[in-house]
Amino acid sequence: MKMIEAIIKPFKLDEVKDGLVEMGVHGMTVTEVKGMGRQKGNKETYRGAEYTTDFMPKIKIEVLVADNMVAKVVETIARHAKTGTVGDGKILVSDITSVVRIRTGETGDSAL
Repeated sequence: MKMIEAIIKPFKLDEVKDGLVEMGVHGMTVTEVKGMGRQKGNKETYRGAEYTTDFMPKIKIEVLVADNMVAKVVETIARHAKTGTVGDGKILVSDITSVVRIRTGETGDSAL
């Protein structure tokens, strides 16, 4: 099993979610986060004062999948999240050694 974490631009969430659901991924966790990387933040003016926002708003999607679905899920997220501009985000893939569905006690792939 793998945990796929994707940090994407907020306006791409619905497109990524729809792509994942279409391919059969139904469980995901979505969190509003802030981050900074090569995008470097924004300079804005408010009431004549200029200020910089270093941390940009992002969305973090977490999905648990079986090993045989990893490549397809990563490709789907990348395709739907891409804008071609700086700040599109990152996709991280981690090994998961154990999963337990609390309601039923199922473990392993059947708990996904």
